Amino acid sequence: MSGADIEKGILEATSPQQALKTASTATPRPRPRTANPATLGLFSFASTTFVLSLYNASTRGIHHANVVVGMAIFCGGLAQLLAGMWEFPTGNAFGAAAFTSYGAFWMSYATILIPGSGIVAAYAGNESELSSALGIFLICWMLVTFFFLIVSLGKHIAFIALFSFLTLTFACLAGGEFGGSAGSTKAGGILGVITAFIAYYIGLSELLETEAHPPFRLPLGHLHPKAE
Repeated sequence: MSGADIEKGILEATSPQQALKTASTATPRPRPRTANPATLGLFSFASTTFVLSLYNASTRGIHHANVVVGMAIFCGGLAQLLAGMWEFPTGNAFGAAAFTSYGAFWMSYATILIPGSGIVAAYAGNESELSSALGIFLICWMLVTFFFLIVSLGKHIAFIALFSFLTLTFACLAGGEFGGSAGSTKAGGILGVITAFIAYYIGLSELLETEAHPPFRLPLGHLHPKAE
């Protein structure tokens, strides 16, 4: 009897019930580990916010923010949007909503500044109307940020600080548009820089947590300590 005949006999002797039992007791394949996308989203948000905020603060006499368009599209926009999409499979609804929302914010803001969009050109000769429209745009995002602030009250101190400063940033920038106040816009720029550094801090903390042997750790001030 050949080896092929023996193998055939074994297969024929295996009943459907035995085959099902064998399949159910087979060792499951380990699921691939998904990397934490939070640092990508936080660093992308922080970097774009940092650059624009310096412009809003009139750093080195800069009064035109158009150089930030590229970062707003690809760094603050696309990279942060992707981070939000990658947060969904992890089950982190807060991170997914925040990163996706602010990714959309940066893309929409960049679109306003792109001359080819015709958005700013539509207000030619009526700068006060443009300022009012931008003010409403910023107030909308102040409200969204305030909603994230409410949810962050149950997370950690770093998030509370981040969304608090970001809410104030949007409020000052909106006030600058409504009132034509350069001082209010500059205050929004300074608050935005502080916001950016808080986001950098949280992002670095998240990145260090993923390392097997981090050189140090950065506390976030969790209000509800994680269960061991």
